[in-house]
Amino acid sequence: MKVQAAVTHSQGDDFKLEEVELSEPKPNEVVIKIVASGVCHTDAVARDAGLAPFPAVLGHEGSGVVQEIGDAVTTIEPGDHVVIAFASCGHCENCLTGHPSVCLAFNDLNFGGKMEDGTYRIHQNGQALSTFFGQSSFGTFAVANEKNVVKVDKDVDLALLGPLGCGIQTGSGTVLNKLKPEFGSSIAIYGSGAVGLSAVMAAKIQGCKQIIAVDIHESRLELAKELGATHAINSKTTEDVVKEIKEITNGGTHYAIDTTGVPPVVKQSIHALRPLGQCAIVGVTPEITFDVHNDIMAEGKTIMGVIEGDAIPKVFIPQLVEYYKNGQFPFDKLVKFYEFEQINEAFADSKNGVTIKPIVKMAE
Repeated sequence: MKVQAAVTHSQGDDFKLEEVELSEPKPNEVVIKIVASGVCHTDAVARDAGLAPFPAVLGHEGSGVVQEIGDAVTTIEPGDHVVIAFASCGHCENCLTGHPSVCLAFNDLNFGGKMEDGTYRIHQNGQALSTFFGQSSFGTFAVANEKNVVKVDKDVDLALLGPLGCGIQTGSGTVLNKLKPEFGSSIAIYGSGAVGLSAVMAAKIQGCKQIIAVDIHESRLELAKELGATHAINSKTTEDVVKEIKEITNGGTHYAIDTTGVPPVVKQSIHALRPLGQCAIVGVTPEITFDVHNDIMAEGKTIMGVIEGDAIPKVFIPQLVEYYKNGQFPFDKLVKFYEFEQINEAFADSKNGVTIKPIVKMAE
């Protein structure tokens, strides 16, 4: 089937809307007409740092309508509204114990460019194009494995839901699935982008007493307060962020999430914890040097990495949709829509901070 896709031909290239050939689904796969796809920082990293083999069709926050199913598909039907999540094998120890985001084959399945059976679904002029995250949702149609496709409520605007498959799932899931803060506890969230603000909303759902948002943009801090933050700290204008947080919380936060990947900020997140505090790192972070005794061990602190919010997408994404419908998770306030032809503008606006969560909509 001939479809239109945003092709990345080589590292650092702009996206180019071109015609490609999409193969028929294998028995355990489905064809999805993409309605929209979120723009995620991981797509930008893949394009600029070469996380996937080129040429490639990126995109991994797709939502759409199922058009066709393979012979072995049993849980998805044509006409279903779906969100496409990350790829996982479904049979390794981590998948079988409810942690598919740390699937032992995660890197191969999501960044290796091929589908689970080692073959390609997208071609152009006889050349195979890499698939990204088992979906490549920057196209008018995509092929994905049944186990990575999540059926969602048809009552909700489908174009809005794609980011639940990655960025928004990451922030909210880190709170609700991994840290699980106790009612009345305190949490600091460093970075007020889509991931951080999703964590703010989740912390409010969880009943945290003090939710502290830390960022350098006043507009994002104002939005954080609108979404549930009890305190907002501009780290550009605050002389000592750690001291400020310890004063607010009478000794430090119980929990912290760093979404920035900026080494000095990561260190702040650790230093501002109270003894026995826990910090989740979700941003792509370079090498950092810690004083293990004073920063961590001597106060019984925990640092953990969290991928995709430690979520089981088929369970968690429908839960987020219900929170949204109930008015508890208004993630639509983060979103700005772009036409497919504006995909490069969407990425530029994301990088420059103009838009928190861009979503590109495919033509009808």
